[in-house]
Amino acid sequence: MKKVIITGTKGFIGSNLMKSLDLAFDIIEINEDIFNSVSWKDELTKHFWLDIHAVFHVGACSDTLETDVNYMMLLNYEFTKHLTDLCSVKKIPIIYSSSAANYGINNDYPSNLYGWSKYVAEDYVISKGGIALRYFNVYGPGEEKKGRMSSVAYQMFIKNKNKEEIKLFPKKPTRDFVYIKDVIESNLFALEHFNDLNGKYYEVGSGESRLFEDVLNIMGIDFSYHNDNIIPEGYQFYTCSDKSKWMSNWLPKCNLEKGINDYKKYL
Repeated sequence: MKKVIITGTKGFIGSNLMKSLDLAFDIIEINEDIFNSVSWKDELTKHFWLDIHAVFHVGACSDTLETDVNYMMLLNYEFTKHLTDLCSVKKIPIIYSSSAANYGINNDYPSNLYGWSKYVAEDYVISKGGIALRYFNVYGPGEEKKGRMSSVAYQMFIKNKNKEEIKLFPKKPTRDFVYIKDVIESNLFALEHFNDLNGKYYEVGSGESRLFEDVLNIMGIDFSYHNDNIIPEGYQFYTCSDKSKWMSNWLPKCNLEKGINDYKKYL
């Protein structure tokens, strides 16, 4: 059975990806505990003594509020750089989980440390012939441990279950909500068509920018609104993936209604 490396298998996207590949590949898991070793580069390199078919690099610090530069850049850039170099030398396909945070609040460049760490790592991966997938607002089964970084669908489900008051920001902000099943399919598609797609980044979204109200209405959850003055400075009011930046012939299968209704069964 062919061997693939998946980083971040304890996380939301990585765990879902591992489940989808479990029967088809022999999976080597790499997680943050690799940094418990002062020689983490040697630990990582050992895996490449094996015959590796592909690498899905999902693992990262995804906390957009993290301010420790050394920690963020070690996990999100230095590790990515070393992993990419190993793939480049061995000519192993690498598919990198990037982020729409690369666009920041001005749709031009990142606006926080997390975004910059993903931006420079993505640039390195594609410069070495890998594929980067820029995910938009991912939601779905398996995000329970993400805490404040989990989707609005999950957070509001928990609040509603606990009978807490639910409030949204006014002024109708919208997001491109993409279901986890489509994110996993995008990774499989990227591997299948790697030779035609490598050396570039691609957006992964639903192609629709939908209201937070839409999410809660589909879930059947009542809500009210915060006052305008609670909206933080620099808050992003709109995101939507550009279909012209999708992988050629890749299409998401879930619009918001289909994704949320499937997620409701899980929740």
